[in-house]
Parts: sequence; structure tokens; C-alpha cells
Amino acid sequence: MMNWSTGVLVLAVILLGACSDSTETRKQRFLLKGNEQLAKRNFPLALKNYEEALRLDSCYADALNNLGTVYFRQRQYAEALQYYSSAIGCKPGFLNAHFNRANTLYELGKPDEALTDISLIKREKPDTLTVHFLEGLVFTKKRNYNAALTSFERAASIDSLNAEVWVNIGTVYYYAREYNKSREALQQAARLNETEPNTYNTLALVSAAEEKYAEAMQWITKALELKPRDAFFINNRGLIQLLTGDYEKALDDINTSITIEPYNGWAYRNKGMYYLMKDDPASAIRVLKQAVDLDPFIDEVFYYLADAYLKTGDRTNACAAWNESKARGERVKVNLDPCSNK
Repeated sequence: MMNWSTGVLVLAVILLGACSDSTETRKQRFLLKGNEQLAKRNFPLALKNYEEALRLDSCYADALNNLGTVYFRQRQYAEALQYYSSAIGCKPGFLNAHFNRANTLYELGKPDEALTDISLIKREKPDTLTVHFLEGLVFTKKRNYNAALTSFERAASIDSLNAEVWVNIGTVYYYAREYNKSREALQQAARLNETEPNTYNTLALVSAAEEKYAEAMQWITKALELKPRDAFFINNRGLIQLLTGDYEKALDDINTSITIEPYNGWAYRNKGMYYLMKDDPASAIRVLKQAVDLDPFIDEVFYYLADAYLKTGDRTNACAAWNESKARGERVKVNLDPCSNK
């Protein structure tokens, strides 16, 4: 449903001196060449240049940091984490690497560890917008919406004209089911940048939550006009179609979303909803479990799992999923209560 990655990583960048061909200068040249290739998304050549720099200095923190980013951008988060940690080990207090490691820990579903790095950066650079932005994302993943809003509002106080910050404030209010406040923040985002498609995507979700499906379709159509191949927007159009009973169009959009972005757990949740609506609970369980594996944050996934397990007669797993759904404060559409006869 949402693309929560910050999309921001910090590369180590240096300026070369004019003449010397010392080891220091040579390793810096390899760093620059690596950065040029990384900017072109030529990951093998970027990797080769950073490794050449590390052959000259195995504890060259800048190269270790940037090598981590090569892996991060290929979604190889475990490898990225190792290199960011190595960079910090070689250069304690290396804020760029701490930020990148926090971003990686967020992607790996380790929000508490991410917050440790974020706290360190905030002590050193308390007015850095991207740090408060990332902190807001981490608190959102923890479902601590009050803390998330505090972080995003701090980011807004640093740069009140940043439309993306207001989109995220609106998104947190959406998750907290404060739809009027969500709409107000999103309207502010639209005033600041009317071409930001995430504004209209989130407005579509707000309208859908309020069962204003025609309005929701208008908003998601506008988002897709601005960014036609966005997997999250296509998936959300599929969700709206599901909610209005247009099941086959919904499935087509959901499958298209998965093809574009195979790691979009929200699409698997929506596909699970589709199978439930088509009375195929076994298939629903399969794809809903995929959704949980990809991103346990996903809203209402355990509610639908409980429903699917109950329809297959598996009350044990239905009860476990139901209890998890209640613990998360997921929205209950029908009180299944699969634990009552245990």
C-alpha cells in the first residue's frame, strides 16, 4: 500500500588534490570512479572500484560505506549492513554510515536497532531533516503513531515547504484512522507541490477507508497519471476495485503490481483478500503468509489470515492470527472470534 523506503543514502565523497600519486590519492581515485559507476547503476564496476580502494587500505571507511550502498540498492540488505558496520568499526562516529545502517536496519525490520543509530546522529546533528524523516518512518513501522508524528512534525519545522514530509504526516494520520487530519496534511502537500503523486495515492486510501469509492478512484487515477508504472499505486487501484466488487480487474492490477515490484507485501495481502472473496481460503492463506514474510507491518493481514484459517476449519491457527490482529489494533470488519470454542 505504501512505499516506506526513504530512498536516501549518504555516499562518502572526497575531493582530490592536484598532483600526488600517493596511496591516499590512488584510493580516493578508486572511490570517485566507484561513485561515478554507482550513479549510473553500474553495480559491478562500482563494486570493482571500491574493492580496489580497499586493497590499498582494508579499513578505508568511505569505500566500505559506499560498498554497502552498492548492496543496499540491489536490496541485498544483510550484505549492506555488514559493510556499514565495518565502516563504523574503522571510523567510529562516522555519521554517514550510521545513517545508512539505520536505513538498512529499517528495511530489515529491526526498528529498535535503527533507532539506536538515529539517536546517535540526532545528538550530533539535531537539525538534520532526513534523520527526523527516517525516525518518523521507523516509529510508523513500530505502530507508534504519536512518536512518528512528533518526528515528522520536527522535520516540517526544519523545512515547512517539503511536500514529502506533509505526505508522510498525512499517511500517519491515515494509519491512525484520523481521516480529517490526514486530509488536511495531504491538502497542504498538494498546495506545496501539486505534482507529487503520493499525495493523491494517500488521498485515495483515505477516501476508500471512508467508503467513498468513486472519490477514491478519482484520486488514484490522478496519482497514476503522474506516475503510471508505480507498483504501489496500481496495487491500490486493485484494492479499490476489490472493495467495489470488480474482482477480475482488481486481480489484474494486483498481479501487475507484483510483477513490477515483487517485494510489495501489500499486493500479496490484497491478493489474499481476492481469494477470500472468491471463496478460496487455502490460496488466501498461502499469499497472506507471503505478505507477512515480506513485511509484518502490513495492516489487517492477520485479520484476513484468521478469516482464511477459520474457513478451512483450522481454529488453532485462526485463533493465533486473531489474537495477533487484536494485539495490533487491526480494524475488525466482522467479529470472527475463532478462539471462543477452544
